[in-house]
Amino acid sequence: MNTIQFRWQNHNAASYRTGVSLHSHTLHSHECLDFIGRATKDTPWLSGAIRKQQAKYRAIKGKDLDLRRAWWTPPMSARQAWDLEKGQIEKQLGLAALVSLSDHDTIDGPLHLHVLEAMRDCPISVEWTVPFRQTFFHIGVHNLPVDQATTIMAAMEKFTANPLEAEIAPLLEWFARCPETLVILNHPAWDENHIGETLHRECVTAFLGLYRPYIHAAELNGLRPWKENQKAIQLAAQYSLPVISGGDRHGREPNACLNLTNAATFSEFVEEVRKDGWSNVLFMPQYREPLKVRILENMADILEDDPNHALGWTRWSDRCFYLTDDGVPKSLEDFWKGRFPGVIHRFVQIMGLLKHRRIRYALRHALHENQEFAL
Repeated sequence: MNTIQFRWQNHNAASYRTGVSLHSHTLHSHECLDFIGRATKDTPWLSGAIRKQQAKYRAIKGKDLDLRRAWWTPPMSARQAWDLEKGQIEKQLGLAALVSLSDHDTIDGPLHLHVLEAMRDCPISVEWTVPFRQTFFHIGVHNLPVDQATTIMAAMEKFTANPLEAEIAPLLEWFARCPETLVILNHPAWDENHIGETLHRECVTAFLGLYRPYIHAAELNGLRPWKENQKAIQLAAQYSLPVISGGDRHGREPNACLNLTNAATFSEFVEEVRKDGWSNVLFMPQYREPLKVRILENMADILEDDPNHALGWTRWSDRCFYLTDDGVPKSLEDFWKGRFPGVIHRFVQIMGLLKHRRIRYALRHALHENQEFAL
């Protein structure tokens, strides 16, 4: 049984014991910078300024700045992310909290938390990249067995680096054999590889047709549009899958989508979903904000200096990296020695304006979305 509710519609969470935060990223994730152009497309004044700076770079260098070779890391440590998600559930909902952090293709964040006695029960989870035919999918694998987690992660990394379709089923079956592990198809309706809606739909249909027995739920994503989440709901119904929350937090805004449960432990929550198909999804008030504004505010978090960064990467340019022609990754600070190209310098300046309340207010009005949150 699925229920999907919206906090701003006077939903009362008091009948539940626990809030669950799934799919949340830390500084251990590597995130490609080529999303900037897509995220700022058609944004007033920002998109035009970026195109102008890109043209200047092209004129000077004779080539485009290839952001596919660049990546950034989210600003928060595993402990900071865990505290943020736990705090939202406890303060806004008055519930006990279960938090599962799932970085891209690494379990370093949860493993670091396990060093702390108070967090030994924190799930070891990952967002696994699975290349599949013309595209790729992201699979949330939550609550890996502690004694097998490192071995399982190594197998995932090996597959992602050298994908063979015949190896997907044995890997998924391996995860699914662990009774306390939850396997989720993240944001299934998102054409993240930009292959076209029709071809993406064919790929996700083929993927679920082959591997549905090993998938326990389909994700409703807190950083994807409601129309896309509605498609995910329809897809889940087609394959008799429960839908489940996934906030996909990268910046300092807590997850906009949570699960509610009466389970006391993460393993009990997994049993509810896997055995009973029971999932109660709650969208938080920030999901109502215009998506473009929320993404831009996340970008502003990324490009803000942080004197308290857990790894000492205090400048934004310490946390963004570029793969050189020699195949050596360098931070942008080291790569450009502080002398950034105009397109980069101007972009950072523009994003800094989002810290001003009046600018954020103006953007919210300019990018207002008339969305009807109906099932």
